[in-house]
Amino acid sequence: MKLIDEKPQIMNKNLIYSVIAIILLFGIGFYLFNQRLIALFFQPTETTIQTGSNNALKNHNLIIAKHLSSPWEMAFLPDSSLLVTEREGRLQKFGAAEKTIAVPDVYVIGEGGLLGMALDPDFNNTRYIYLYQTTKKNGSLQNRIVRYTYNDQGRLDDKIIIFDGIPAARFHNGGRIAFGPDGYLYVTTGDAQSPSLAQDTNSLGGKILRITKHGEPAPGNPFNTAIYSYGHRNPQGLAWDNQGRLWSTEHGASGNDELNLIRPGGNYGWPVIEGNESKQGMVAPVIHSGKNETWAPTGIAYLDGRLFFGGLRGQTLYEATIDPEKAQVNQLRGHFRKQYGRIRNIIAAPDGFLYIMSSNRDGRGNPIADDDRIIRIDPAALGN
Repeated sequence: MKLIDEKPQIMNKNLIYSVIAIILLFGIGFYLFNQRLIALFFQPTETTIQTGSNNALKNHNLIIAKHLSSPWEMAFLPDSSLLVTEREGRLQKFGAAEKTIAVPDVYVIGEGGLLGMALDPDFNNTRYIYLYQTTKKNGSLQNRIVRYTYNDQGRLDDKIIIFDGIPAARFHNGGRIAFGPDGYLYVTTGDAQSPSLAQDTNSLGGKILRITKHGEPAPGNPFNTAIYSYGHRNPQGLAWDNQGRLWSTEHGASGNDELNLIRPGGNYGWPVIEGNESKQGMVAPVIHSGKNETWAPTGIAYLDGRLFFGGLRGQTLYEATIDPEKAQVNQLRGHFRKQYGRIRNIIAAPDGFLYIMSSNRDGRGNPIADDDRIIRIDPAALGN
């Protein structure tokens, strides 16, 4: 009988086991690596920003309103009622007495319609409410700011057009309005799909404006006009930090979305530069998304050393931690990635909570049955 040498068989088995072990280890490592990439979920900006991960915190949040139609702006009345603009030309009131108020002369087209809203800083006495709306004048599109007196019964009385002639188009209408610490009204305008307007200081397109309550250029403006800064593509958010510095979010052309620190008379470069490009005499963003990521940033709010802004295309609530001494961002994190879809706006409310607004019924999202919604978020649940 011929004896069989078992050593080669043992060696072959060991080799097979080693190959299997290597494949398994490689597979596990590849999986974990990809999970890490998924956790980061957006490409790092081209600045030195530490990115964060998604937070599954839906159980900490409360749905305040639902079944809205393309909401755009929020504001709290002194009695804690919440006013919400809908782009189709409606003002919704939530609280003790819910009400739908039709806003006249709103022309809805693309991204245009009823957009921004601001309450007079002395609202208790004046009852003034300011609305930014797209309309048609002599057959041409334009954006304008209208002031109403808000009646106790929820009516809009005493309509006055305080500022008009802002370029309008299907896209890039800007639309955010907010009163600054100085008591003046700041307004974001888009380039109305005509990029050259942003560099033209004789045009109101592609600008941040600063005006009085009556629509006059605010004293001290750099060009002795309503223009405060220029070279903007489609700025969407305005917020002041605890040092009174003005921050603004802005849509880039292809990626390169921006968070800007706004200085009077500053030229923010569009359409000459964007992202990490630079040119003498033009202001670069504090941070930007880079070419490989699109935030499509919208409303922005400041709270406890952090700037929070929504992302439409990014479908994320972004949190930027500001350096306490320098005008820079130390960390950028993202929350609720794709949990609420497109996030149109965020405000820091008087009750200490953050309120975010979805925008999934604007023709670009994937709405669920309850959309669009307003969600209250406990900022403490977001961590540090």
